[in-house]
Amino acid sequence: MELKDFLQWVEEKKTIEAESDAMRFCGEMMQRALQLTARINGEYHPPTDLRKLFSTLMGTELNENVYITPPFHTDFGLNIHIGKNVFINAGCNFQDQGGIFIHDHALIGHNVVLATLNHDLAPSRRADVLPSPIVIGSRAWIGANATILPGVSIGEGAVVAAGAVVSRDVPANTVVAGIPAKFVKYIGEEQEER
Repeated sequence: MELKDFLQWVEEKKTIEAESDAMRFCGEMMQRALQLTARINGEYHPPTDLRKLFSTLMGTELNENVYITPPFHTDFGLNIHIGKNVFINAGCNFQDQGGIFIHDHALIGHNVVLATLNHDLAPSRRADVLPSPIVIGSRAWIGANATILPGVSIGEGAVVAAGAVVSRDVPANTVVAGIPAKFVKYIGEEQEER
């Protein structure tokens, strides 16, 4: 299987069966990601060198205003899409086979988990995985230790409180918190005026 075929497969949200070519491809890409993240996390790199390593990991040139603080973990790497002026803090874990799309000016806190795969609920198919993308809108802020589950979209300007587990879409300009994450409040103009 080629990368373009795999990306089309997961874009169509097709099941990745346990013994399939798609699953074998995931395994090959996991080894690639492990090698690159070991280099990223294993020693100090100046910002320019670090950006080059992350660009290699993600298979695309990152904007010069993107900053990702190691350590960083991913088990695929090639389905992460990052806009401009994005900050990702240390200790994050991106399971990106299903696709992670982070728009401009988003902030991702320490130890955030973005998980784009679910296992099939049927015991006989439990090793099969179901991909579904995560989308983080521009100027969204994901607090430390939050977990975003497969298929969730975080709206523009939204805030996910630290430690939240988000299983449903978050509307733009709202704050959610808790396990499971629930609506706390709207972000109004008074915050904009400060």
